[in-house]
Amino acid sequence: MRTGTGLTEKNLRRLLNEWDPIGVADEVPDEYDCMLAPLLGRLRRGADHAEIAAFLRTELVEHFGLTPIPSELEAVATRLMALKAEDA
Repeated sequence: MRTGTGLTEKNLRRLLNEWDPIGVADEVPDEYDCMLAPLLGRLRRGADHAEIAAFLRTELVEHFGLTPIPSELEAVATRLMALKAEDA
């Protein structure tokens, strides 16, 4: 059994903090926790790359007030899909 891999809250938090779109993860490590449950739910229900990227975009725009960079959203969605694949 692999430990520390796959689709877990801890791994999602680490990935979101590495991405750190607003640049505060070093000071506020739970800043992106509001996205954990929605992402886990979507990924576990079988959401595809496009749905995950759309969710991230909506969160950045509506919750954080940012204008996302499409290539960053795509890269993070790809990493999230890789976590999902590890869990399979």
